[in-house]
Amino acid sequence: MSFIPSEIETYCENHSSALPSVLADLERETHLKTLYPQMLSGQLQGAFLSIVSRITQPRRILEIGTFTGYSAICLATGLSDDGILHTLESDEELFGLASKYIELAGLKNKIIQHTGNALEIIPTLAETWDLVFIDAAKKEYLDYYRLIFPFVKSGGIILADNTLWDGKVLDPQSGSDAAAIDEFNNFIHTDERVDVVLLPHRDGISVIRKRA
Repeated sequence: MSFIPSEIETYCENHSSALPSVLADLERETHLKTLYPQMLSGQLQGAFLSIVSRITQPRRILEIGTFTGYSAICLATGLSDDGILHTLESDEELFGLASKYIELAGLKNKIIQHTGNALEIIPTLAETWDLVFIDAAKKEYLDYYRLIFPFVKSGGIILADNTLWDGKVLDPQSGSDAAAIDEFNNFIHTDERVDVVLLPHRDGISVIRKRA
């Protein structure tokens, strides 16, 4: 769901920097081969992820939720010369599709794919994160946040997707995912260790900065 008219979204896309052409092919194949292609970030959000990465020039990025690799490719565009992005996905069947386009994008040596339970994988990664993107199981958002926070650098950025959850956060009793996202939003809003802005783009994206 997007909270802006489609005409305005198209206008924004037409007036934003272009993304690598390989992403158009990835978007088409995602629609052909996956059950929920709407989970893909898309052009406008992809451009947003790319520019955040380019601004921060991270050395280490953690992405929780690879899906077909679109967002990973966008985030990797801003990596420092020695930068690496670790991306985690629970669905092993998506590994090959994401891997194909990561290689086509020329990022095979910059992106490391992991499959399995993110809550189990994250503690095994001996890294300190400059940038984190959370876009996986909604009921686990707060668990992800608590797990990664000690390893996010001061001044580091955490991006959390779907934080409006189709507008259902206005009625957290509408479902367990809505309740979990509302709990996450409330926790972040009162966390004095961070600054946060929740943007009403697409399904909502929270930009969280860890204070020094």
